Amino acid sequence: MKYNIFGYLIGEGFSNVLKNKKSTGASLMIMCATMIIFGIFLILSENINNFVAQLESEQEIQVFINDDTTQEQIDELGDKIRNLSGVGTIEFVSKDEAFELMKERFGDHQNLLEGYDDIFPASYIVNLADLTKSQEIQDEIKQMDHIKEITSSNDTIIILIKLANGIKIVTGIILILLIIISIFIIANTIKLTVHARRKEISIMKYVGATNNFIRWPFVVEGMIIGIIASAISIIIVGVAYNIIAEKLVNVSFMRTINMNLVPFGDMFNSIILVYMLLGIGIGAIGSVISMRKYLKV
Repeated sequence: MKYNIFGYLIGEGFSNVLKNKKSTGASLMIMCATMIIFGIFLILSENINNFVAQLESEQEIQVFINDDTTQEQIDELGDKIRNLSGVGTIEFVSKDEAFELMKERFGDHQNLLEGYDDIFPASYIVNLADLTKSQEIQDEIKQMDHIKEITSSNDTIIILIKLANGIKIVTGIILILLIIISIFIIANTIKLTVHARRKEISIMKYVGATNNFIRWPFVVEGMIIGIIASAISIIIVGVAYNIIAEKLVNVSFMRTINMNLVPFGDMFNSIILVYMLLGIGIGAIGSVISMRKYLKV
């Protein structure tokens, strides 16, 4: 018996979707548009976060040491830097190693460095475990003894962190707005169906049908519209992203900054989960709202 009731409710939901093709089509188009916009910001946020994570693992602060510093003092300085909060790993580069690295950078023009092998100071290359503490770490290192100079890309770090946080905020605001808009659209779409069947609903209530029994077919209708819109949006966003990502790989700027885009496959599970939850949730809530007027006792 329970199976028959469940089948009836599902069947009625699908029937409502097919009966109201125009309103269903309008709802699908608007929901797809809003979900695609959200998808764009979601993917953009994922890639910014990924880029910041890449930068965080590769970002270095180079601490140059005074030439008259003894090895014991250099080791002591290294221990102090290593113990700072936010520091990941540190690597010591001797004067000879610094000279060899510079020769590698000059490539075929290494002869230009002849006679200058003693001008490159020893240094510590500091990898950060937390980019947000970059300036704080630099300020603490500057207070230490035997420091000649510190170099870093601090401005780039700050800009990227602000950009990542800004996109997160914008994505959250857009998500809230799109949910409100989609619920309103679904509610009004299903309200047309409910209004057309108001007499049928009155008869059902008269013969003893419960509010839940009357409501569920319309809730199912809203959920179906949400699921279909989610599926269409995922396909459109996925195809568009793969095409754009393939073209961006060959852009010289992307190669210069060594930025790798997140493969869509890596984001697929989270995107489909978010989209389906949004689609089903928005459809269900919109349907419940549209039914309130006709289910009053």
